Amino acid sequence: MSLVYVSHSQPPAGAPLANVGGMQRVAEELLETLLARADVEIEAIVLRSSWKWIHFRVFPFLLSTFLKLRARIKNEQVDTILFTSMVTALLIIPLRSQLSRHKVKTAVIVHGLDITTPSALYQRLVKKIFQRVDVVLPVSAATGAQCTARGLDPDRLRIVYNGVNTHRFESEPPTRPARIKLLNVFGLSPDSLPDNVLLLCSVGRQVRRKGYAWFIKRVMPRLPEHVYYWLGGDGPERDEIEKTIRMCGLQNRVRLLGMLSDPELNALYRGSDLFIMPNVKVQNDMEGFGIVMLEAGMNGLPSIGARLEGVAEVISEGENGHLVESEDADGFVARISTYASAEADLISARRRAFDYTRTTYAWQTIAKRVTDGITNVPRRTSI
Repeated sequence: MSLVYVSHSQPPAGAPLANVGGMQRVAEELLETLLARADVEIEAIVLRSSWKWIHFRVFPFLLSTFLKLRARIKNEQVDTILFTSMVTALLIIPLRSQLSRHKVKTAVIVHGLDITTPSALYQRLVKKIFQRVDVVLPVSAATGAQCTARGLDPDRLRIVYNGVNTHRFESEPPTRPARIKLLNVFGLSPDSLPDNVLLLCSVGRQVRRKGYAWFIKRVMPRLPEHVYYWLGGDGPERDEIEKTIRMCGLQNRVRLLGMLSDPELNALYRGSDLFIMPNVKVQNDMEGFGIVMLEAGMNGLPSIGARLEGVAEVISEGENGHLVESEDADGFVARISTYASAEADLISARRRAFDYTRTTYAWQTIAKRVTDGITNVPRRTSI
């Protein structure tokens, strides 16, 4: 396969954390895995930018990429183009005649928000893309349903879950939380975490759909006093989360850690007991997958998440965690409480989460599904 890989969401060279989120991590790790494949001849056309500048740089990037792709298509230097989001796939529209004339196949990975953005103009463009693209690779069935609802032919759809770079993490999960290292990494005193604490954690952009404020308000006050909750990340809901913590009097048990470096992130995963994904339904803002649950699993951290959208597809009941109905406070309390005084059960759950994640979501496996998904769908005869 001669593949041109197009992405506007790669982190800056030498500063991998300046533009890191679920979609950005996926784009970088998928590219690395494809480049290592001997059966794929790949050229990468990517925009490397921090979040601060990406919105200013994406249009010039799309313009320059259009010119590059047009030249390569004309010179018959490519047979397949893989766009890593619907944003870059917009180029299919102005390139449609060249793509058809030179029989170039196109594929696009769809994540969630890049399909549900409610702008009327954007949605019209989405439908035009779906009329012309050869293969759509949604990261979950929930995302795929959003694609078919917008006119995509189901025969053009191949679901391919996200993966995780297993080499980023230690080869074995801790049998017990690595608390001393966690405290040292964040410069905290030992009394920040009493010895008997069951530590819950979440990592992600602090937006409403993540359900962090809801969880703190509706679940944390009902859990035993020795259950703590630490959150990594930042976002527009941070002020609301801080307000909720104060309102519930949970300043000693709930801690906001802000944006995390990779060492801090890994220390949080390995020093915690359970990963929490308490998503709530928000119109036009879905959780397409949830890459952080794979990262947690690779550190032996079971997830307890809402049975909603892509979250429900990442968690396999009893394997890498448990599912609770979205906004079911009783369900979250009951499921977390089962581990509050059951250390042996938690050790077993850690092992299962690690083994399941490593065997199911390694990028080598997922990247093959990407290339197979592209190969096994015929090119449109007319676009």
